[in-house]
Amino acid sequence: MKKCCVILCAALLPVLTAGHAVAQTAAGATQAYPNHSIRIVLPWPAGGITDVIMRAVNIHLTEVFNQQLVIDNRPGAGGTLGSAIVAKAPADGYTLLMHDIASHCISASLYGSKLNYDPLKDFQPIMMVAGSPMVLVANPAPQVRTLPQLIKLAKSRPGQLNYASSGAGSITHLAAVRMQKLGGIDLQHVPFKGSIPAASSVMNGETFMSFSTIPASLPHAKTGRLVMVAQSFAKRAAQIPDVPTIAETLGDFDLGLLSGLWAPSGTPRAVIDRLHAEIMRAVEQPKVKDLLAANAAVPGRMNPQEFTEYLARETRGWGEIVRSSGVKVE
Repeated sequence: MKKCCVILCAALLPVLTAGHAVAQTAAGATQAYPNHSIRIVLPWPAGGITDVIMRAVNIHLTEVFNQQLVIDNRPGAGGTLGSAIVAKAPADGYTLLMHDIASHCISASLYGSKLNYDPLKDFQPIMMVAGSPMVLVANPAPQVRTLPQLIKLAKSRPGQLNYASSGAGSITHLAAVRMQKLGGIDLQHVPFKGSIPAASSVMNGETFMSFSTIPASLPHAKTGRLVMVAQSFAKRAAQIPDVPTIAETLGDFDLGLLSGLWAPSGTPRAVIDRLHAEIMRAVEQPKVKDLLAANAAVPGRMNPQEFTEYLARETRGWGEIVRSSGVKVE
C-alpha cells in the first residue's frame, strides 16, 4: 500500500509542479503590469472634455507605470466604433476604453440589435474618472432668465419653441427630452452635427435653447450673447454658483458629462484594482485638479463595484428616455 502511495505521489508531482508554475507565471504577469505600453481608445475627436480629462490623468499614469500610454482617438457612430475595438480586444489590461458614460449607456437602447457588442457584459468597469455638469442656455431675445419662466413660455406656446442638440440620441438631445417630460412641455428638436454648431444656432437666434458646457458657454454669457438658465447636476457648480440647478425646479434631475474608464470583460481583477488605485491618485494631483477645475469637472469617487452598479442603473434609465423620445438609428 505504501509503495502504491509513493508511486502515485511521484506521478502527480510533475503535474502539481507544472500547475504551480503556471499559477506563478500568471501572478507574476499581473504583478509586473504594465510591462509595455497601454492603448487607451477614446471614441471621440481630440479636444473634447473626455479627451482633455484623459490626457491630464495620462501624465500621472505615465510617470508611475513608467510606460507609454497611447491615446487613440477613434470617433464615429456616437462612440460605438471605438467601443467595439475595446470590446473585442484581449482582456489583459493593455487596451482600455475612455468614454462618455451617458453615450455608453445610451447606445444599448439607441442602437439595439445594430450594436455588435454588449455595453454591460463585454466591458469591465474600472471607475468614473471625472464629470462636469451641462448648462441650459437660451437666446437672450425672448427675455427668459429662469427655468420657471422658460416652462411658462413653453406651455403658452406648445410645440413652437425649439432646441438645438449635438445630434439625435446624444446626451444634449435626451437631456432635453427628460426635462420636457418632467416639466410637462413640448419643444421641437433641431439636431446639429456637434455641440459647436448647436450653440452657435442659439446665439444666432436660429434655435431658442440648448444644453452646453460651462467652459464653452460662460464667455458668451458674460458678453450677453447667451443666458445661462439652469445647470444639470443636482448641486450647483462652483464656477456658476448663481445659476440654479434644474433639480431645484423639477426635482429628480441629475446628469452631466461624465467620463469613465473600462477594460474588456475578463481582465484580471488585480489589473483593474491597480488601474483604479492609480487613477484615484491621479485626479488628486495638483496639476490634474487644476485642469479639472478649469473645465468645471470634479473627480469620480466610485470603486469598480459601485461603478458597475451605477452603469446598470444608468443603462435602464437612459433606455426609458430613448424609448420615450422615439429616436431611432437607421
